[in-house]
Amino acid sequence: MKRGKTAFFLPARSGSERVRNKNTRPFAGIPGGLMQNKMQQLVRSGNIDEIILSTNDGKCIEIASEFTYDSRVRIIRRPESLCLSSTNLQDLIAYVPTVTDADYIVWGHVTTPLAGAEEYDEGISVFFDKLDEGYDSLIGVRELRNYLLDKTGKVVNNTTPLPWPRTQDLEPLYLINHTMFIASRSTYENDRNRIGRRPYLHQMDEIRSFDIDWEDDFAIAEALFMKR
Repeated sequence: MKRGKTAFFLPARSGSERVRNKNTRPFAGIPGGLMQNKMQQLVRSGNIDEIILSTNDGKCIEIASEFTYDSRVRIIRRPESLCLSSTNLQDLIAYVPTVTDADYIVWGHVTTPLAGAEEYDEGISVFFDKLDEGYDSLIGVRELRNYLLDKTGKVVNNTTPLPWPRTQDLEPLYLINHTMFIASRSTYENDRNRIGRRPYLHQMDEIRSFDIDWEDDFAIAEALFMKR
């Protein structure tokens, strides 16, 4: 059950270094690319009360402006000092509560094109349910159960006496998938963090949580998106 106003914070700066123009170049037949796709997903959400695009990219603003028919959508031009490749993430985190009065904040990215309204609404519902269990935040993750090595070749997640246990007997580790970070406004203001001190690890499947970080990822995401 919802307990207060929930905002979705969507950061998108210009000048991607690993994947050129990744936010706005055509994606899977969508002319406005990942930005258009994400806005289409967000306006379908039933659990998000405010959608904040934070950007310095004129093309992102142009694409997102097509969705301002939804009164929840706000486009805020972010200061250039917070759009540099060298910008400290903590400074951007501290900036977020200055642009919204929401009680709870969901931080997500356009680079997870297969995570849509259903995934966000589920994550928000789970977050509010988990507050009653003592958790104070939620992170979208994917479980890893495979042989993970340190630089010496040691399997770091093997807690058994066997050198090669079954993969299902390995200690699970979790990969942050960048679909969503959910926390209260007070966590942002007091801890300068987008997760709290006892986060709930919200496990998601590999396809829905696929994240674009490199050029190859963009091509894979397009194929997955069109195949779904």
